[in-house]
This record gives sequence, structure tokens and C-alpha cells, in this order.
Amino acid sequence: MNEGTNGESWSIKRMIFWSADYLDSKGVENARLDAEWLLAGALEMNRLQLYLQYDRLLSLTEKSTFKSLLLRRAAREPLQYILGNTAFRELDLLTDRRVLIPRQETEILVETVLAWGSEQKEGMENVLDLGTGSGAIGISLALEGKCSKVVATDVKNDALDVARINAKQNGVEHLMEFRSGSLFEVVKSDEKFQIIVSNPPYIPDDETMLLQPEVLEWEPTEALFGGKAGMEIMRKIIIGAPKNLTPGGLLALECGLGQAEQVVSEIEAMKTFSSVMIHRDLNGRERVVTAEQT
Repeated sequence: MNEGTNGESWSIKRMIFWSADYLDSKGVENARLDAEWLLAGALEMNRLQLYLQYDRLLSLTEKSTFKSLLLRRAAREPLQYILGNTAFRELDLLTDRRVLIPRQETEILVETVLAWGSEQKEGMENVLDLGTGSGAIGISLALEGKCSKVVATDVKNDALDVARINAKQNGVEHLMEFRSGSLFEVVKSDEKFQIIVSNPPYIPDDETMLLQPEVLEWEPTEALFGGKAGMEIMRKIIIGAPKNLTPGGLLALECGLGQAEQVVSEIEAMKTFSSVMIHRDLNGRERVVTAEQT
């Protein structure tokens, strides 16, 4: 990334093409797109502005700033951690190593809950978001579903700190209550919720080698792995949910590939749920399971 021997400088266009090739050589997927996002971040502009200024030359300071970001991505640090934010539905979320990066698949979980809530006569009431992480699910439901209250839990205080910031930045902090602890341990036995929702850790412990370095080496492992078959945390939620759901209330769970039928089986075995349904994501994969408390 040095000046050419003939004195040629680096334009935005040249930097994008060179950086895309560099990231591709490091095994980074979507190398061109990532190069654009990183350069836009370094220049404090959006991607459209990059294209409108394709021939603009970069200053030494701009090149130095961009180089530091590019090297982080080449080391397979996730783009979202480098840029410090993630877009999720209507939200712009602070995202760093304290929390799992919100995924597009989880938007399907939120969408499913919102669709269910829109059909309720009284609208959406109180929600329990188990393992909130960045707060993506609970904050989205508070913002879009106009819930009366969202209780968000997490075992990590660091994650809750991020979620609190995100709730404030997205204007719903007055609707949120954050509790530190594992699942239902921080919920009173007589406390009832209309909706219990979770994107729990569901990757089987023996599938670590199948994960990209961005996931395995950077994201919090406690938010990824769910035991031998990936069902350990999921099963605890299914077992604990009935005592804290109102009659007719909704249990909504995101699950991993190939797990939906097992989740359905374990929910049905509780004998306290009806209308058990599987919902597919945009790729047609079984991603979300919902059930109503009888």
C-alpha cells in the first residue's frame, strides 16, 4: 500500500480493488464488500459516497487509518467488531467482543413474534428475552411491538452493559429492564409474561471445526455452544417456560440447522403447549419454533 514508484497516489477506487484482492487472499468471504465498508468507515462516509468519489486521492492519514482496519479484518476479526456496529431490522446496534453479532436469521424470530403479537386483541404486553446479548431481540420488540415492558436477561454483565447502551441509543430504555443471571434464575416464580423469546446457544460442542475463524476465535463462546447436541440451554428454557407464561402466551425459540423437529418434540412432551409451529428463514431452513401455553 505504498506510493507507486512513479509517484502514483492511491485513489478510492484503486484502494478498494487492491484491498479486496488482499482480503480474498486471506480467506475472507465477501472481500470486496468488506473492503468497501472498511474504507467507508475509515473515511467516515457511506458506501454510496465512495462510488461518487471514486477518483478522489487518499491522504496519508486516511491511508494509515484504513490500513489499521484492513489488517484487523485480514486477521479475521469480524467486520461488525471492527466497525463497532450492526444493522438489525430498524436498529443500529453497538457491537463488540462482549456480545454475539446479531444475525439476519434472528430477524425472522423477531418478525414471527411481532406477527403473533399483532393478532392479539390486547396487543403485545410484557416480554421475557432470555440471553439478550446485544439486546437485538428485546429492543426490536420494544420498539416495533410497542410492548408494555421487556425484561432482558444475560449471564454476562458485560453483555448487559452493551444492551443497555443499545436500548438508550434506540430510545426504548424506559421499556426495558435488565437482569443479570442465568435464564429463569432471575425471574420470580409467580412472575408471568405474555411472551418468552430466546436465541439460545445451540451449536453442538463437537462442531467447533465447522466454524469460520470470525466466529470461533472472536465471538463469545458461551453465546454459541449449547452442549453435546446443542440442546442443553434450549431444553432448560422449554422446561422452565410454562411456569412463567400466561395462559395463551407465546414461547418463541431460534434453533440451529436440523434441530427444529427435536425442539418441537421436547415442547410437545411438556403437555402444556399447543399450536406448535416451525417457521423457515429466508433460505427455507427451519429456524424458529413457536408454541402457545394452554
